[in-house]
Amino acid sequence: MRRSSRFLAVLLVAFSGILLAHFPLLHLPYFWDEAGYYIPAALDFYHHGWLIPRSTLPTGHTPLVMAYLAAFWRLFGFSEAVSRVAMILVAAITVVATYDLGQQAVGREAAVWAAILLALSPLFFAQSSLVFLDLAAACFTTLSLLFLLEERWLPFALSAVMAVMSKETAAVVLPVVWGFCFLRRKERRATVWMALVAPALALAVWAVYYRHVTGFWTGNAEYLQYNLYSALAPAHVLRSFVARTAEIFIQGFNWVLTAGAIAGFVWARRHERAADKTESLALPRHLLSRPHGAESFLSRQAGSRLHHPVGSAPSSQWGQRRICANDFRVLAGAVAGAYAVMLSLVGGAVLARYMLPVIPLFILFALTFVSRLPRRAAQVWLLATAGCFIASWFINPPYPFPYENNLSYVDFVRLQQAAARYLESLPGNPVILTAWPATDELRQPSLGYVARPLRVASIDDFAAANFRNPPPFDVLYLYSRKWESKYNLLTRIGALRQFASRFYGYSPQVSARKLAARYRLKLLLEFKRRGQWVSLYARQ
Repeated sequence: MRRSSRFLAVLLVAFSGILLAHFPLLHLPYFWDEAGYYIPAALDFYHHGWLIPRSTLPTGHTPLVMAYLAAFWRLFGFSEAVSRVAMILVAAITVVATYDLGQQAVGREAAVWAAILLALSPLFFAQSSLVFLDLAAACFTTLSLLFLLEERWLPFALSAVMAVMSKETAAVVLPVVWGFCFLRRKERRATVWMALVAPALALAVWAVYYRHVTGFWTGNAEYLQYNLYSALAPAHVLRSFVARTAEIFIQGFNWVLTAGAIAGFVWARRHERAADKTESLALPRHLLSRPHGAESFLSRQAGSRLHHPVGSAPSSQWGQRRICANDFRVLAGAVAGAYAVMLSLVGGAVLARYMLPVIPLFILFALTFVSRLPRRAAQVWLLATAGCFIASWFINPPYPFPYENNLSYVDFVRLQQAAARYLESLPGNPVILTAWPATDELRQPSLGYVARPLRVASIDDFAAANFRNPPPFDVLYLYSRKWESKYNLLTRIGALRQFASRFYGYSPQVSARKLAARYRLKLLLEFKRRGQWVSLYARQ
């Protein structure tokens, strides 16, 4: 009871902080894949109770997040703000679960830092109010690993089932968990293994149901071709693995935390070697001294418990025994590796949010080493990391990246919103030629951009090939579908551009000037916002 009340108190603080930080964004219309799949799928469940959507192409995703969102709409009404608050609640639970796991594996002060850094990390902060599946998968994966290490098997089974029912890719954690319990914990009890296999059984039931309804075990023919068959090319696997590794250790100023972890590891090894040399001279250990200010987080809080067997570790403040830091590091490293390998073998799009379940584990893993630094040095390093994370909300890298990795998605949505309002005001109901997701934004009022459906002609993207024989149109709606920095080397170095085109599918957008000359277009209006743009042309 005491633990539950503390969990709720910390959850209230985390929820209030994240909600306040996202308050200006609560009424944003839906962004990209939100508009393309997740909101239509949730609306299908909300209106009709369909677990498999029919208003959009089914992709095999498990339905928990859509059902959760529909329940929030049932209680509070359908609106963008309700959707975003619902996801912020999931983000807050993830932060609290990270704190709970950290204060048991690393120590309370380091756990507080882990929770703060997770909430501030640019990818997590951007995803905290977006309706995607990966945030919920991160939440329940973190909870399930906490319960696993505490050997609380019923809560583990429930949270792991919810993880795989939030997103099916969370099943990659299960073989890691089974190997950990069998090889490291020597677990043999039948009741425990019932809890361990429960998530796999739940996912199997969903797969059979999906197969019965759609004829596919997962996704659809196009989905499988893009995300499985085409992804197995060796070049795609290699570049995906490099990207996944960078997403964990480098991108979004994660490299600052990685560097701190390396520094903590080196410091600890040097200190251990110095202690070994002193011991070799037969000096008593109580004569060993540490310079003033060199006391670490671990020596103050975790100390010797990190070297205790799990069964003999002292009790935590919430009534649970402490977790061995080595057990946590082994499990976190294995889960991160499993995600990186799995997402290198499947998935056509290389999106950083797919790795979101690994981010809490990466931060905690790094802190087990950063906290070995002298206390003051560790605090300065973590404070600098927090500042870099906040700066990364607004600083874009000098290469193309998904807008959803930081607050660039807000600029994208604001520009699309302004363009939609202008197009809605044009007389004569013109046919608007554009590419997805703007096509859905103009057709579906439920996405928050228009009050009535507009007439739209669609093309796949703004590559030059798609304008050789476009459908008839009255207005051309061009926008920056990808980030094109003025410092982007891909646009300046031909060899680098060819490499990116071959291995990463990079292609520059068509020149608006050439289109204007070819189709006798007149510029109606142009919007710009922090390096992104929208251009509207009328055909003369």
